[in-house]
Amino acid sequence: MNDPIHKSITGSSAVEIAASVERAVREGRLAPGAALPTVRGLAQRLGVSPTTVAAAYRGLRGRGLLLAAGRRGTRVAATPPLRTRPAAPVPAGVLDLASGNPDPALLPPLAPALRRIEARHHLYGEPHPLPQLLGQVAREFAADGIPAPAPLPVSGALDGLERVLEAWLRPGDRIAVEDPGFTSVLDLCAARGLAPLPVELDDEGPLPASLAAALAAGAEAFVLTPRAQNPTGAALTPAREKALRAVLRAHPGALVIEDDHAGGVAGAPARTLCDPRRERWAVLRSLSKALGPDLRLAFLCADATTLARVEGGQRIAFRWVSMLLQRTAFELLRDPARVRRAARVYAQRREALRRALAAEGIASHGRSGLNVWVPVPEEGVVAQRLLAQGFSVATGERFRIRSAPALRITTACLPVRDAPRVARAFAHGLRSGPGLAGAGVV
Repeated sequence: MNDPIHKSITGSSAVEIAASVERAVREGRLAPGAALPTVRGLAQRLGVSPTTVAAAYRGLRGRGLLLAAGRRGTRVAATPPLRTRPAAPVPAGVLDLASGNPDPALLPPLAPALRRIEARHHLYGEPHPLPQLLGQVAREFAADGIPAPAPLPVSGALDGLERVLEAWLRPGDRIAVEDPGFTSVLDLCAARGLAPLPVELDDEGPLPASLAAALAAGAEAFVLTPRAQNPTGAALTPAREKALRAVLRAHPGALVIEDDHAGGVAGAPARTLCDPRRERWAVLRSLSKALGPDLRLAFLCADATTLARVEGGQRIAFRWVSMLLQRTAFELLRDPARVRRAARVYAQRREALRRALAAEGIASHGRSGLNVWVPVPEEGVVAQRLLAQGFSVATGERFRIRSAPALRITTACLPVRDAPRVARAFAHGLRSGPGLAGAGVV
């Protein structure tokens, strides 16, 4: 245990100890992912009972600041729910393949759409969903086999996910999640005090046997990404969809939540496990990847009870999703050819990197979406070597619960011509240095 962490944690009661940890996280003295002392070790240093330290850690885990990482001990969450110091910017001259952003050049231009929208104020008491937009979204859902007579606008997919979870689950409830999975989903579960049960996946999506085990272990809900899975790029196939539906039929009361975050630029057809005959289900489809993250707009379709609970909570809180945003989105969607072109370009860039990696003998995953997932023996070492060669990638630790180490490479802004250069740098990072010679290369 290093000395700065030693000095950051003080106090003689559970409340004081928890407050010192929170203060250290807020001020940057305890970074995301930092390991904390063991319960017994900290109790001995502070001269308190292990029960007192355990209570402090338990309270911080319940608020999503800490995570229990098995043999790796207790660590600060990757994205603790606090105002913290911003992450360091990507160094000059380094290509950012880590942030997960769509390519700004492939997003539709905002200025023409903003000039066309009706510029007037919308007041309390007015009907706020935009009928033209809802009609278009409902038709798209129906074409994909998802019943959505009245989709509900929400402020992004994660806002919708949080509201669905709030409608049904309580702290301590178990929830099945993909492993590896999207960091924000894992952080949201931690912040709400939910106990994640990892579900393994391959390129075709969650493994049926692993989902069955999680449900048998008491999972009240299952969150999955049907295509463009982040970070692996997995996408449901017809056979996998059928197998997962069979598992879910044995658990009719489980809440199924689909996060279709990439929507029209996913690079794979829409598939769903949700069935109107299920008791509890929800599908979220975001416009962020296709139209721009700043719009913060997604649509929820769900069973009648879930939809009513979410809409009721929404009305209590911020009342409605901005009509300016809805009108802007409707105008941007008038040009579907642009979205289709973006989907083609993203697929070309993703596949170019996978081919280049394969040419170097490196296995990768990425059937759809904006990312490629590359298994490695040691995440930090390989990531640092790539950074030294001018490429910033995301380490897989924050995406994983039990799954094996890997790096996530966002290909959204990676020109096809540069894919071989990245692959060569990756191969060099794997082959050089003690203990990694030949590792990860097939």
